[in-house]
Amino acid sequence: MIQAKFTIEEAQSRFLSQHKKYGFKDKSSVIRAALDRLQKEFEKEKLMKSADLYAEIYDKDKELRKLTESAISEWPE
Repeated sequence: MIQAKFTIEEAQSRFLSQHKKYGFKDKSSVIRAALDRLQKEFEKEKLMKSADLYAEIYDKDKELRKLTESAISEWPE
């Protein structure tokens, strides 16, 4: 693993000191879990923005809606 040096607030330090209370073996595992969670949150946000953009494009494009509807009508139930 790669080591990194960073600065945190006093309250964050107190929280990290309680790592065992939350089921973590050490402070580093808390940081890794928090970064993983933040990364997933950002990825989900990016995906939601993309979905919103596609929905907006779909709403504005009549030809695309007709194409989609015709494709759906041919699908077996």
